[in-house]
Amino acid sequence: MLREFDRQIRRAGGDVLIEDDWAGVVSTDLDERTADAAIAKHVRTFTELGLPWEWKHYSYDQPADLADRLRKAGFTAEPAEALLVAVIDELPTEAPLPSGAEIVPVTDVATAEQFVQVHNEVFGGDYAKVAWRLLADPDNQLGFVVLAGGEAVSAARVEFHRGTEFASLWGGGTLPSWRGRGLFKALVAHRARLAAARGFRYLQVDASDDSSPILQRLGFVQLATTTPFIHS
Repeated sequence: MLREFDRQIRRAGGDVLIEDDWAGVVSTDLDERTADAAIAKHVRTFTELGLPWEWKHYSYDQPADLADRLRKAGFTAEPAEALLVAVIDELPTEAPLPSGAEIVPVTDVATAEQFVQVHNEVFGGDYAKVAWRLLADPDNQLGFVVLAGGEAVSAARVEFHRGTEFASLWGGGTLPSWRGRGLFKALVAHRARLAAARGFRYLQVDASDDSSPILQRLGFVQLATTTPFIHS
């Protein structure tokens, strides 16, 4: 599965990705002779662009000391995440919700604002651009909010990577007062079901220490770790 992820997702679009709300180095093909020059080149490029960015390092990247080289070049490592992949057919696609809770798709301004509200509270930052992108591009990504008594208590999204076998999971944040009630699992199952219906074979997620154990119990396999390096 790692080979397919690398081929279909990580290396398919080149080594640099620039989007409305994110930019960075996502793929490399380096060795001990070329690494330092490549690091310096990317630093110059993004400095000239004036964009906030990160170097998305994977534990299997070469050379083996690439992380140390990034630190020496002025990068700071943020918390590592687990690169998890699952075969969708091996995942549960049904999971119960607490009484009175329902999963609602993000389809209009009201649900987009609820999506943003949950993400901003759980993860910090401003997720408005993410929510508006969901409204603008429903063929390739969908967002969901869990409502309980009309209140948004959890939210997540899924991206469908056209021309590949992969869909990816993002978000999955739940308000503290609603954690431990199965909302996270229900959102995973819901998105897995939709990805299967669209013909995708794999689900991929960069998982935090909190969500990784839950996802692995559901059937995800850890293939590597990935660490964002931020240049200061």
